[in-house]
Amino acid sequence: MSTPHNSANPGDIAKTVIMSGDPLRAKFMAEHFLENPKQFNGVRNMLGYTGTYHGKPVSVMGHGMGIPSVAIYSYELYHFYDVEQIIRVGTAGCLHKGMDIGDLVVAQGSCTDSNYLQQYHLPGTYAPIADYGLLSRAVDECRAMGIRYGVGNVLSSDIFYDENQDWRKWAAMGVLAVEMESAALYANAAACGRKALTILTISDSLVEAKKASAEERQLAFTNMMKVAFSLV
Repeated sequence: MSTPHNSANPGDIAKTVIMSGDPLRAKFMAEHFLENPKQFNGVRNMLGYTGTYHGKPVSVMGHGMGIPSVAIYSYELYHFYDVEQIIRVGTAGCLHKGMDIGDLVVAQGSCTDSNYLQQYHLPGTYAPIADYGLLSRAVDECRAMGIRYGVGNVLSSDIFYDENQDWRKWAAMGVLAVEMESAALYANAAACGRKALTILTISDSLVEAKKASAEERQLAFTNMMKVAFSLV
C-alpha cells in the first residue's frame, strides 16, 4: 500500500533500510553498494531503492532535512512497510576540538530542541537512544576497519543557523555533534518497538575553521556507509 510520500507496494522495501537526508546520497549508495537495485520511490524526488548486499535484501532511501521530514518517512517505513531497522547515515557539525573532517560519530543518544517528543505526553523528559545491538556492532566495525570514531550524545536541532551559539551549552554537557534528525528517528523506533541507529560523518566544526565541500558531503563520506552496510 502506497502513502502520500511513498509509492512502494508491500514487499518492495526490505526489513533493513539505510537512510540519508540527501536523496542523491541514497542514489549513490544504490549505485555503489547494492546488487541489482530497483527504484521503489520517486515521490517528491525522495529516492528509494531495494537490492541486495552480499546476497541480503536491503533498501536505501532519502529522508530529507529536519525532524518533521525524517519523522514522516521513518514512521511510514515502520508502520506501513513493516521495516524492522533503520540505519541513518548523515553529516554533523562537531562541537569539540580534536575531531577531524571525516571522523565518524556513532550516536548513542540524541538530545533535541524540538517539541516532537511532546506528542507522547510522558510525565518527564524522554531520552531517545539507539538500539544497543546495532550500536555495539557499529563500534566493532569501526575498530575492525581502522576508522576514527566517537560514541556519545548528539543534538538534533531545529536550528541550522544558530546565531545565539546555544550549541556551546550542549557542548558543555558533553554532546559531541549537532545534526537535525536522530531524536525523531529514535523516538519513532522506540514507540513501535523497532530498531534505529545513526552513524554520522563530521562535515564541519563549530569550534574550528573546518568544513567539507558540498561534493564531499554527497559522495566522499563512504566510511559511514561501509559501517552501515556491514550491519545488514
